[in-house]
Amino acid sequence: MSEPKKNALVLHLASGGEPLVYALSPAAAEDLASRLPTVLTSGAVDAPELEDGATVAINFAHIATAHFDELPPLSRVYGSAAKSGRGFRA
Repeated sequence: MSEPKKNALVLHLASGGEPLVYALSPAAAEDLASRLPTVLTSGAVDAPELEDGATVAINFAHIATAHFDELPPLSRVYGSAAKSGRGFRA
């Protein structure tokens, strides 16, 4: 059995509330996974690439904790690639 892809970056804000979930590209998830403890403790700003090709700027000074998880099937989170043919396309 293959290892599940853990491309969902889950951010818990220091101010509380619901966590933010971003679908990272596989390359960005691999890159950020090794640096996550450093960017969290330093409060750095990072701009990982999302699954849909966009980037997001994250200020880790406002993040209490962060971890990687699997994206549930059929989920729609920030940056997830469009899976349907509806809507406008550029």
